[in-house]
Amino acid sequence: MPDQELDVRPLRKPDKHPRIFQEFDGLAVGEAFVLVNNHDPKHLRQEFELDHPGDHSWDYLDKGPDVWRIRIGKLASTPLPRILTDAHAVAAGTHASDAAGAVWKLQMSGRDLDSNIVHLRPGTAVETHKGPDLDVLLLVLSGDGRLDTELDTLSLRPGALVWLPRLSQRRFTTGASGLTYLTVHQRRRSLVLDIADRP
Repeated sequence: MPDQELDVRPLRKPDKHPRIFQEFDGLAVGEAFVLVNNHDPKHLRQEFELDHPGDHSWDYLDKGPDVWRIRIGKLASTPLPRILTDAHAVAAGTHASDAAGAVWKLQMSGRDLDSNIVHLRPGTAVETHKGPDLDVLLLVLSGDGRLDTELDTLSLRPGALVWLPRLSQRRFTTGASGLTYLTVHQRRRSLVLDIADRP
């Protein structure tokens, strides 16, 4: 039986990728569909490689210039477990971070968790704040620092696994070599922390 075709050319641009992934999710293992498009869907392929590495096939049947046809198949029933990064190598490397101090982030679009590796420079602090309305697990990878709670101060050293209950008050300060840690929590909108140089 020939593969079902999905022609996304008439769809609005914001609707194309969700419709394609809906089609892929509905496949049984070993099934495929043929995507029909008016250009090479390079960004879509990057999304497949990010969310479904190793569990899909991608074969060009026609390569334009006006019509592109790609056969996309399902090789496994669910996305495959995989190694995402070497956290110790990230912690030991040079740190180009975003506004929240993150040097690595979990990127898959269909995830239930968020995870970041955050690096705070020496002489900085995340000022006293109430945490988000979700629990956070924090693992110190390198450096050292302090975590001030409402009632006491905890010493942060590599290997410390810290539980940050939802809405708990906390303040982080870094030691002489800065502080790098991994966080894991339920997925939510981005949280931007107030990172400031210590006086």
